[in-house]
Amino acid sequence: MDLVSVSPVFNLYDARWLIRTYQRQHPPAKFVFAEEKRMGIALDSIVSMGSMISGGRVQNSVLSHDVRVDCSADVQSSILFSHSKIGHHSRVRHAIIDRKVQIPPHSFIGYDIEEDRKKYHVTETGIVVIVPERIFEK
Repeated sequence: MDLVSVSPVFNLYDARWLIRTYQRQHPPAKFVFAEEKRMGIALDSIVSMGSMISGGRVQNSVLSHDVRVDCSADVQSSILFSHSKIGHHSRVRHAIIDRKVQIPPHSFIGYDIEEDRKKYHVTETGIVVIVPERIFEK
């Protein structure tokens, strides 16, 4: 999470640090809808290639490639790994969402820790960790 701070210890934007890695080709990140109650926006976050924030809001978070945040969803202080999706009208905070995890519409994660403990792993510091085999159905 330090990566999204103004002056991170490990600064990906420091030209003196050479980053040598393989990167798959994805389209650029996309933010769609500019309506008052339906705006795709990311603040103090890193959003990777191929991700789309479609009328949702992301703040203080890191999104890996090919992540989808649907209409009226809200993601705060979270890490979303590749190919994950946050369904419309869902609220996610203080969470780590593993790759290929799809959060159903109208879900609330990170708001009621005791309820989250029944379905997911919750760390000692209150971070909700969701892996593919622990996804619930609504």
